[in-house]
Amino acid sequence: MRRIFIAGGIVIIAGILLYFGMAGEKGPVYKSALPLDQIWSRGAENAPVVLEEYSDFQCPACAAYYPIVKQLSEEMQGTLKVVYRHFPLRSIHKNSDVATRAAEAAGEQGKFFEMHDILFERQNDWSPDINPSVLFYTYARELNLDSEAFKAAYKSSDIKKRVERDYQSGIQRRVNSTPTFFLNGKKIEQNPRSYDEFKALLEQTRNAS
Repeated sequence: MRRIFIAGGIVIIAGILLYFGMAGEKGPVYKSALPLDQIWSRGAENAPVVLEEYSDFQCPACAAYYPIVKQLSEEMQGTLKVVYRHFPLRSIHKNSDVATRAAEAAGEQGKFFEMHDILFERQNDWSPDINPSVLFYTYARELNLDSEAFKAAYKSSDIKKRVERDYQSGIQRRVNSTPTFFLNGKKIEQNPRSYDEFKALLEQTRNAS
């Protein structure tokens, strides 16, 4: 009889552990509808001038270049394609990696650059935050994104892999700081110091193509 009670107790305990283990699961694994090699770009798809930027959302210098690059992409829409690539400097910018995931999660719903713009424009708000995810969820609501889908994507391994893909491509191309720009595949060794200087470089490349 005692053995029956013991066996029954073991079954009950196992059932409780299984129940709470299942309750603690995060639900089904999120699978991205986008390819791993998804490229985020603005401007004409077949533009003669392609500007690639390896950037870090928490980098102050990247935030300083953000309005310049955005203005150039708006003014030269027919001839310029701007490609954004992630290069989070994780060792010095503790929130850079999660910020890339916020942009990618928004991209899952077609609003990568909308989130990209918010992250740079409000860098001073989320950058020093211990838990910036709360602010990122707020930004997602502002963009009218599906909150639950955004949170699932934000935590997914697919998103992390896409960010790492960009990062590793930067390592292979000897990127070691942000922002680093490539113009038609060639690295710009010294970044232009102003909007006018940058525009002149792009126009020179356009005229030579």
